[in-house]
Amino acid sequence: MATISTSHIRSYYDFIFRRAAEGILIVNAQHRLFAFNPAAAALLQLNPDSVIGLLPKEAFPSNPLLVRLLRSGEPSPMTLDIPLPGDRIAQGTAEDMPDGARIAVLNDVTEQRNLESRRSEFIRTMAHDLRNPLNALSGYADLVAKFGELNERQQKFITRIKQTSTKLQELTSNLVNLAWFEAGMPLEYFPFDLVSIIRDVVHQKSALAQSKNIRIITSIQDTVPLIMGHPTAIHTALAHLVDNAIQYSAPESVVIIHAWQQQHLVMCSVADRGMGILDDEIDRIWDRLWRSPRVQDRPGGGIGLTYVKTVIERHGGRISVESRPDHGTTFTFSLPFVDST
Repeated sequence: MATISTSHIRSYYDFIFRRAAEGILIVNAQHRLFAFNPAAAALLQLNPDSVIGLLPKEAFPSNPLLVRLLRSGEPSPMTLDIPLPGDRIAQGTAEDMPDGARIAVLNDVTEQRNLESRRSEFIRTMAHDLRNPLNALSGYADLVAKFGELNERQQKFITRIKQTSTKLQELTSNLVNLAWFEAGMPLEYFPFDLVSIIRDVVHQKSALAQSKNIRIITSIQDTVPLIMGHPTAIHTALAHLVDNAIQYSAPESVVIIHAWQQQHLVMCSVADRGMGILDDEIDRIWDRLWRSPRVQDRPGGGIGLTYVKTVIERHGGRISVESRPDHGTTFTFSLPFVDST
């Protein structure tokens, strides 16, 4: 077998470095800018020769986020949004190398962010404009019965109208709330008890669970610290997870909710023994309005998990999912608790 010489490998890496569409910056073990590819020079609109050999704070005095991304001692890996000249923005990711160097990659995401902003504004406007007609629809359905006795078939139609309008009202409310969170609007945070919220959600979802002969089991650590956050938002997020667990579980199975403390975090998981999620769909479940082709015949608007992830992350937490098709799914989220010291 033919071997490739070290010089050839270096030439390959050099070709990739020079031709990469993403901007690449390398800081050496002495914490000075060592290399800069053409894409990085174009994104930052500067001549690499003018900054090679400088410390990041010397090279980019007016860009503190880029300095932080390149600075030694920062987390590795690290991802930050980096402002670029011309009101553009890059997603920057940096990671330390074994020899002490640090490599950062800049990817221009301006168009993507603008598209997301326009999409969020459209959804927020649409949801807001739908609220009044939906409220009127539900109100008129209530009024119909007051104008005379309805036969059984008519009553079923009115019931369906009210049920559908209620579902649409929930969907529009979720869309408005999601847009609010994604826009970074301020929330009023104060200490609250996650255990109380779990018990309230279980009570709220008990009728739905009983309709499918599903038992909701809770396993809660004796002492769970208070959380600093917005209790209504967390309540809605947990309710979405429990609702999904019930909806996608087989009849006569169980949904299990755990809550416990782990170091400086409060952990909560919702597990079911349902249909599970396919491996190639795991990354898509967080996308707004996306639903698996396998569940198109079930209730849902494709907003719930997007809402859950956004709320948890707005509280400084994280959420993950483990799933096996035909065996079940477990969603686990973490939230920082209130420091009592």
